[in-house]
Amino acid sequence: MASCLRHLWLVKFSGGIIHQLLLRGVHHNGPSDEIRFMIGTHEVRFSKVEFGLITGLHFGVLSDTSRYVSVENGLHHRYFGGKDEISSLELRDVLRRGAFQQAYDSVKLCFIYMLNWILMGLDERVKILVW
Repeated sequence: MASCLRHLWLVKFSGGIIHQLLLRGVHHNGPSDEIRFMIGTHEVRFSKVEFGLITGLHFGVLSDTSRYVSVENGLHHRYFGGKDEISSLELRDVLRRGAFQQAYDSVKLCFIYMLNWILMGLDERVKILVW
């Protein structure tokens, strides 16, 4: 697990790779929720199924987060003192220290990091909102 954490910030969103992939997009008569690309002589598809397999994220109705309440002694309080926003530097410092109070906290914090700065490709100067 520690080696995974050490290499996590080496993975960055690559707009160049995505751009090159999108340039190879092909039109198809398949489902509208998938995109297809020509890579060499192979037609490759990317749909919700592949996205779910890669990320482990599920699709469905978005829940209303406006009524969420902060969990007492949750990640937000344990590692960030209940602040309204967290910077990437703060999150990285917590991950590097490796002093996690509960099992799987490191995994949860890695998911937050991956979601914001790898999957969503946000600039590291953008703060993570509590919700």
